[in-house]
Amino acid sequence: MSSSAQGIPGLPDLTHPIELVQFGTQALKASLLLVFLVVALGVAIALVSFSLRRIAPEQFIFINEWAVGYSQLLRGLQHLTLVLVLLVPGFFLCSTLSNRYHYWEQTRVTQVAQSVAGEKLEQSAPQVRYTTQEPYFYTTQANGKIVKVNDTRKVSRFLTLGGSQIQVKLDQSVDVPGRSSIYRVEYTADYKVVNQLKDINNFFFEAPPPNGYTLLAGYKVERNGTRLQQTNPGDYGFPFQLQPGEETTFRVTYQAQGGPRWVYSATGQLLSNFRLTAIANFAPVDFASGVVPNEIKVDGHSTQFTWKFDDNVSVKNPFGVFTNTDPIRHTGIIPRLLLLAPAIFLWWILLLYLSLPMNFRNIAIAGSIFFACLLTLTYLARVINAQLAWTLISLILLILTWGLGASRSASLAAIVATIAGAVLPIFGLLIPFSGLTLSLAGLLSAVWLAVRHWYGWYSLHSEDQRLQTQKNAKD
Repeated sequence: MSSSAQGIPGLPDLTHPIELVQFGTQALKASLLLVFLVVALGVAIALVSFSLRRIAPEQFIFINEWAVGYSQLLRGLQHLTLVLVLLVPGFFLCSTLSNRYHYWEQTRVTQVAQSVAGEKLEQSAPQVRYTTQEPYFYTTQANGKIVKVNDTRKVSRFLTLGGSQIQVKLDQSVDVPGRSSIYRVEYTADYKVVNQLKDINNFFFEAPPPNGYTLLAGYKVERNGTRLQQTNPGDYGFPFQLQPGEETTFRVTYQAQGGPRWVYSATGQLLSNFRLTAIANFAPVDFASGVVPNEIKVDGHSTQFTWKFDDNVSVKNPFGVFTNTDPIRHTGIIPRLLLLAPAIFLWWILLLYLSLPMNFRNIAIAGSIFFACLLTLTYLARVINAQLAWTLISLILLILTWGLGASRSASLAAIVATIAGAVLPIFGLLIPFSGLTLSLAGLLSAVWLAVRHWYGWYSLHSEDQRLQTQKNAKD
């Protein structure tokens, strides 16, 4: 497995045993420090209470005011401690989910890359080879002198095919362990050869089977209806004679398995009177290597691609058919969102504190709902579109947030704070216009707080505040 599919480097992942042990050790040390601070605060409060018994009344008033302020500070520290207790595990949860989602995305990318750029069946165009005598010279030394010697040697040359009529039928098997898919190929090709030479009539028709096959069956080469026999195992060169000016036809047929692509390579030859028809009996499918076919016909689950080249066409890249896959777009969005989720949580909680009275239980429940929504989004986004998934989750979040208020005014305040502090920021990180959406969310938050506290256009009435206080006291 490649290193790119291991997760985001440097982020804690609680699914790794070593990091889990390290986190547990640090959490134990932090717990001991917290216990020590609580005990120290208790001792300090006891000493202050004991000292209040022996002071003068005027000093008692001053110390009493100080004690009230100190108790308010302690209550604020309690809320801050609760938020931190929710934030720290939430951060580790989000970092773990971010790593898992990054790993899942990279695995998908690797699988798609293997299916597109992995193994393939590549059929090469046959070659018509002949040998001829070619003059050449070389120098040698004789009797102490440099002598130029003229001689001849045999060299191989190739005839250009006079025409190619190819039909290939492709079927796909996807239930193959360890493979994305396998192609089953039925290949039939007719090649025309014209002897345009004047003094040569001995040739070799070289028609190798496709590269990359796992099974080859029924391979045969026929000339004008007569099957040609192989002289040596693995030798796919067939000798034949053709008089100058004459023409003949060869047919190549076979069935093969391999894949998951099938392409045809011209092997550097010029293609004339060429026609290739590839019939893929599966979907989705598309043409490979960017060589656009002249004709595409779709009939149900079958797609027919046809390439036609009339005269002296050079095609450098192999072209053919591959199983089309949906492109993987917008990778890295969910991991980025999860890394920024703790900051969004802090902003949302701050808006709730500034919008309506909150108590311990409400903060704990709200934090649990927030991170539960993120967990649901992480796994639901693997099945459906992330924006649609968050829209559905947001409706549930808003319905649950309505219960934070003891009256309709308080509930509406909680809804506005949730939309501005949680729904819009997360939705903004899921769409391309993140900066614009986050700016609108920040503007909405600022306008809401100004309207709520400065201008008094929307404020909780004394009755609503009393009901909210009674609800918090009951909770």
